[in-house]
Amino acid sequence: MPVKLHRCSNMWVKVEGHPCWRVQKALDEAGVEYEVVKHSGLRRGKRTEYIELTGQKLLPAIELEDGTVIREESKDLAARIREGRLRQGSGPA
Repeated sequence: MPVKLHRCSNMWVKVEGHPCWRVQKALDEAGVEYEVVKHSGLRRGKRTEYIELTGQKLLPAIELEDGTVIREESKDLAARIREGRLRQGSGPA
């Protein structure tokens, strides 16, 4: 099973400043296989499953194969991916 990218449902937004796109682009560039799990883009209160998973409302997050969830600021998460540290030093959210 590939990792899961928890991101907003606004898949059409592909600009550098968009947090979800920033992380998705880093995964693509690194050749990491992933499954997209879409969450409400504007209605943060509707993200109940996501909140249970991560403990917060902010997107994006990565869920590894073992169930570990990594939720960091998108710039930090993208840097982790580009540096090949996606699975290093991760812990439960």
